This record gives sequence, C-alpha cells and structure tokens, in this order.
Amino acid sequence: MRITPSRSVSLALIVACALPLTACGGNRSKGDVPYVARDVSTLYASAKKFLDGGRYPEAASLFDEVERQHPYSIWARRAQLMSAFSYYLDANYTKSIESAQRFLAVHPGNRDAAYAYYLIALCYYEQISDVTRDQKITQQALDALGELSRRYPASKYAADARLKIDLVRDHLAGKEMEIGRFYETRGEWLGATLRFRRVVDDYQTTTHVPEALMRLTETYLALGVPVEAKKAAAVLGANYPGTKWYDHAYKLIERNGDVREKREKRVKPPKVKKSA
Repeated sequence: MRITPSRSVSLALIVACALPLTACGGNRSKGDVPYVARDVSTLYASAKKFLDGGRYPEAASLFDEVERQHPYSIWARRAQLMSAFSYYLDANYTKSIESAQRFLAVHPGNRDAAYAYYLIALCYYEQISDVTRDQKITQQALDALGELSRRYPASKYAADARLKIDLVRDHLAGKEMEIGRFYETRGEWLGATLRFRRVVDDYQTTTHVPEALMRLTETYLALGVPVEAKKAAAVLGANYPGTKWYDHAYKLIERNGDVREKREKRVKPPKVKKSA
C-alpha cells in the first residue's frame, strides 16, 4: 500500500483497546492447549499466550475455539474481537473482517462496537493498492471509515479515521488523474475532461486539484471551447497562483489568445474606400 502514515498509529489504537479485553484471561495455562474442550478461562489464556508470542494464526484459531465451545459466555464476545485482532496482525484481512462483522451482528450495541468498525476499516485500508490498479478496495475503505466516523464521532478512533479519509480521498483523486492523463495522451479530450472535472468537483480538498485545473485548461482548448479553458485557468489562478500548474495554464491561455487574435486579423475584410 502506498498511503501514509503507516499502520503504527492504527496499531497503537487497536492494541490499547485489545489489552483491556484480555485482563480477565489469567495465566493459568502451562503451555499449549490442544484443540479439545477445556474450561473457558484456560482456553482463552492459551489464546492470549499465542498472541503475545506473535503466533497470530494459532491465537486466532484458539479465540475461535472459545467462541465455538462456549458461545453463550461473556468470553465468546471477547474472543470474537480478539480473533479479529489476531487475524489483522497476521494480515489475514478477510478473516479479520468476518470476525468483526460477526461480533457486530450479535452485539450491535456493545460498547466495543466502535473498535470492531475500526478493525474493519483498517483491514480495507491496509489493502489499498497503487493508483494503476483497481480501486474497489479503496472505495470500501472510504465507506468503512466514513461509517465509523458517522456512528462514533466522539470515539478514540474517530480522529484517525478522519485523517485516513482525507488520505483515501486523495488516493481516489489520484486514480482519476491517472485515467485522465491516459485519455489525454490518446487525444480523447472529452474522456479526459470528464475525469479532470470529477477531481475538481468531487475531490476539492485533495492535492490533485491544481493539476486537474491545468489539465482542464488543456483539454478545453483542444475541444475548441476557450471560454471554459479561461474559466478553469482563472479558478486555478485565484486559488493556486504560485504553482507551476498556474504558470503553465497562463501560458496556454496567452498563447491561444495570440493565435486567435492573429487569425482574426488575417480574415478581417479590407476597408472599402468611400467614394467622393
């Protein structure tokens, strides 16, 4: 994934939530617990031991066993989240999402629901690929982060979610720019214009807007609508006057104006002398 900041901030948040969930596990186990029926506290403690030792797949499996063997206990609720957390650390994002969603389906109003939504969002976020690839996962990350922010705006995860939303939107705008530039190199001016226009209209706070306005200036001129080109350049100059994009757009408009003025002079009819 190309988006920064790294997962260190996110990991600190989810660890902060995960640790209190394990407090009741105790340390009664003396080694690995086989996959047989055990008392719930021993099974949970063994799963926690695997987790602390960095053996995330084993930890996830044992947390799943807690839920399977003791589905109606309070431990099952804790184990669902810890299983999701373990799968996340193992980069098994599909399994992590499934565990978190199962928790939300059974305990939608639980106080740890925000944590489950955060884990789901992170799982999508971690899978975001560069702009040359399909961005379905990126949109899913944006949707999940948005849902977390809407449902729990005052939670400890909301600030990080809002930061990631800005980064994801910038990434999606970058994809639109990449497609628009591709169309432009092929001379498909209308297709390029639509992509650049979407960046300006739908991703106004991203870093790609200045270039999008300059590209609109180019494509509008290529389409033969200089009035729209001037509008795009004017918006660019008003909002980003010191950028290289405005400098280039200004030169394009200036050059186009000179050409048009010369063309008008060439086709201007000669003056007819008035008869005496």
